[in-house]
Amino acid sequence: MNIDLIIRSGKGEVAIALMKDKVLAELHRERTEHGFAVGDVYLAKVRKVAPGLNAAFVDVGHEKDAFLHYYDLGPQYRNSYKFAKAAVAGTVKTGLLEDWKLETDIPKDGKLADVLSASQTILVQIAKEPISTKGPRLTAEVTLAGRYMVFVPFINKINLSSRITDEVERRRLKDLMIAIKPKGFGVIIRTNAADKNTEDLAADLKTLLQRWDEMFRNLRNAQAPKKVLGEIDRTNAIMRDLLNKDFTSIQVDDELLAEEIYQTLEKTAREEGHRKALQRQARHLR
Repeated sequence: MNIDLIIRSGKGEVAIALMKDKVLAELHRERTEHGFAVGDVYLAKVRKVAPGLNAAFVDVGHEKDAFLHYYDLGPQYRNSYKFAKAAVAGTVKTGLLEDWKLETDIPKDGKLADVLSASQTILVQIAKEPISTKGPRLTAEVTLAGRYMVFVPFINKINLSSRITDEVERRRLKDLMIAIKPKGFGVIIRTNAADKNTEDLAADLKTLLQRWDEMFRNLRNAQAPKKVLGEIDRTNAIMRDLLNKDFTSIQVDDELLAEEIYQTLEKTAREEGHRKALQRQARHLR
């Protein structure tokens, strides 16, 4: 199967068409005008706690306050709050969690007002972009998505996609991640990790650790509201998830965007098949 990506850049929007054997398989539209994207991580400040909603309104720098419900705090909220506070103050010297003493999980059916208060500074991630008159929807359970895995801090669990059904492969992937995963971080193995070798998975894990460290360094002396880690845009997310030897061509009408995609290809094309795909794709981008 041939997979072609067609990208058209217009005012305030990038349209992305994914073609499989010349038939439209997916169509994405990425708004670019508001500067917020799902996956962005912010050091934010609580404006108001609304006990009736079991939620809080949070300042992330948008004209409308963002919304954070108790169920979106995540079980490890106490760890996230404590870590962000220490990172800002400089009392922790590394983003690694090998020596981190895990706090107990918050109750599943608790009250937000019991764990969070007005004017408190917290670490949050954009779960839904702002629409119309509403601000962004937030989660305090920060995760980082890679090509083969999702990186989850403050747990030590390894979960696998249910779509990986072969028991031998599930065991192989789990044993591999046990061997290379740093203590204090969990991972969710994605479907396209199946049959990938140690080098590929270790490289993906290394990239996610580097992104976590970038966020940690950006927290030092930060004042809310501040973006401390930007998610890659949807164009590059598609590239990250779908690039393989069948990824035949990319057509794009914006020179700057083409250069960004080319750099992404150079970074992610590690296997021999990917290098050949990169050579073909380069002709379309240059």
